[in-house]
Amino acid sequence: MRPPNQSGIEEGTPDAGLQTRAGIVAVVGPPNAGKSTLVNALVGQKISIVTPKVQTTRSRVLGIAMRDLPGGGRSQIVLADTPGIFATAKRRLERAMVAAAWSGARDADVLLTVLDSERGLDSDTTAILERLRDQDRLSVLALNKIDLVKRDKLLGLAAGANAIATFQNTYMISAVRNDGLDDLAASLANMVPESPFLYPEDQASDVPIRQLAAEIVREQVFLQLHDELPYEATVATDRWEERDDGSVRIEQSIVVARESQRKIVLGKDGKRIKTIGTRARRELSQMFDRPVHLFLHVKVREGWREDRAHYRALGLDYEP
Repeated sequence: MRPPNQSGIEEGTPDAGLQTRAGIVAVVGPPNAGKSTLVNALVGQKISIVTPKVQTTRSRVLGIAMRDLPGGGRSQIVLADTPGIFATAKRRLERAMVAAAWSGARDADVLLTVLDSERGLDSDTTAILERLRDQDRLSVLALNKIDLVKRDKLLGLAAGANAIATFQNTYMISAVRNDGLDDLAASLANMVPESPFLYPEDQASDVPIRQLAAEIVREQVFLQLHDELPYEATVATDRWEERDDGSVRIEQSIVVARESQRKIVLGKDGKRIKTIGTRARRELSQMFDRPVHLFLHVKVREGWREDRAHYRALGLDYEP
């Protein structure tokens, strides 16, 4: 669903005679294809967390990229970073995330499918492409991580993907190295419809600041404990206090499913959680451009995956 116009420009009225375009671009693809890395790169700042863990992105995150149009005018590309899609979603949270990804695709003006070039056309990727074949909208393919693959394989992958689904354009990119992103962004800028801007020009995301702070800590939890902690962890911001000296005090809970996981997060003598807090605090201070006082607690909540309130907070359907 397109958000209401928040630009201050009346519908159908150009800004000082200049052309304006704006639209939703749903970024879809299998897990770990580099979707969040790509969205962050196009927006020009971090709005979605990135870890080696599959399904790190749990709900739709909007990132807003502004681009100039040839001949004058501006285009607002609203990138919807969606959870990774895979065919074997069994748990409720996994099913809800996959459903959210497809919902984002249905609501978009343009589909941007991101594939891992190194991974190729495996069963999950092929299933996604087959479903995209029935999508009646503009569609772009981005083959990511081209720095890891030889040219012959890339050409074969592009041909194979285009044989399954129809794409108006295909781009070979490396989101990590920022290769090929200018051409991709220029294409998207021209594909979104003529429209007043959907968000203020200086807004980079629709993610509330409290949620973003929780996501930064969740990122560090996964980065520090990738091989030890199962997927059953989430982070909630319990308290946010603006202080007179310009700093902010943030209290957060790292929620896990079992006591054994709580001990993993804490680490021996509390060293693990101290490292998580130190690295998250440093990034939050840079992101918010002010001092951050971060206090982390670990809570055990066995049924958090089945908590309806948690799904509502993420914007997910409890029963997809």
